[in-house]
Amino acid sequence: MRRRHGASEDTIHTVQANLANSYQFLGRPEEALNMERDVYSGRLKLFGEEHEDTIGAANNYAASLIGLQRFEEAKTLLHKTVPMVRRVLGEDHYNTLTMRWVYAQSLYKD
Repeated sequence: MRRRHGASEDTIHTVQANLANSYQFLGRPEEALNMERDVYSGRLKLFGEEHEDTIGAANNYAASLIGLQRFEEAKTLLHKTVPMVRRVLGEDHYNTLTMRWVYAQSLYKD
């Protein structure tokens, strides 16, 4: 509906991220993962990999992968993303710490 009314791509991604959260809450993790992947891909194209919204989307996507026990995919994504996030946002930024925590989960749970 937002798309039909001319909403920006950023707004569309935000709505999709909210839908993904709803899918998770309803116990539909595969649909949530698909939506998270779309959000990450869209934000990557729209903003580039170093934008804070893209970083947040990558973190959400990785967390969804871990929830579905797709550890190798999560580790691959996070292995390349964590160093960039540390460089861009710094060691003490909330998103850096969160992403490192998600990466640690992927390693531990695997």
